[in-house]
Amino acid sequence: MTTILQISDAHLSPRNALFRRNLALIQEWAEAHQPELVVASGDLSLDGADSTEDLEFAVALLRRLPAPVLAIPGNHDTGSHPRTMPDQPVNATRLARFRLTVGPDWWMQDQPGWRVLGLNTEIMGSGLPDESQQAAFIADAAAGAGNRRLAVFLHKPAFVTAPDDPSFDYWSVPPQARPTLAPLLSHPGLRLVASGHLHLYREEMRGAARFAWAPALSFLVEPEMQAGLPGERLLGTLVHRLHADHAETTLLSPDGIETRWLEQIRDQTYPRQG
Repeated sequence: MTTILQISDAHLSPRNALFRRNLALIQEWAEAHQPELVVASGDLSLDGADSTEDLEFAVALLRRLPAPVLAIPGNHDTGSHPRTMPDQPVNATRLARFRLTVGPDWWMQDQPGWRVLGLNTEIMGSGLPDESQQAAFIADAAAGAGNRRLAVFLHKPAFVTAPDDPSFDYWSVPPQARPTLAPLLSHPGLRLVASGHLHLYREEMRGAARFAWAPALSFLVEPEMQAGLPGERLLGTLVHRLHADHAETTLLSPDGIETRWLEQIRDQTYPRQG
């Protein structure tokens, strides 16, 4: 069995001391339980899209955890689709900053009986050359999985209502880009799709696959800003245990975690949409 600790939306920055207490609580758990992997599923930083210092600070704190850390970018780390983040569109400069500071923005790692994938949702639908390169990677990874079970990590969820929902929104992969994920989402070995971004916790089964929204480790978003989105508003992380033929997911929200709402801390955090 492989245990993966998923940390999402930590929003770390050297410009304030917010959210560090919550990460310290998760580090205590990790030191006691020794997961095999840590996946940081995006928004490691507060403003890494424009600040190398934010990215460097975030990844340095995450690498203190007692397991290898694999990260994928969120919109705060590289920018995103220009329709949702016109002030910080994902581009070659922002991607290069992430890769130089943190590492690859999509990756694959095989564990006993499993193939674990991390993907960059921020380039999906962007039209950048990186988008087609990642699409080829996805197709190859799915085709070569053999009898392995698949665990897929994203920042944005593939969808928030249904896979065929045609609406373009801030919260999920653009609908025109979802076919890129089809080789994985339709794969018979798929058992886990874990994402972040929504600052909400939710799990549902679709066939044999568990779709899990990881809660943020930083702050909660007011309900009126997320009208129609399901999920629980709490802070924490997820622990995924990869068994022979299924993924067991457990919410980790330790006693003492500091709960803050976006509007309470907006002046100390990100001045633009995020």
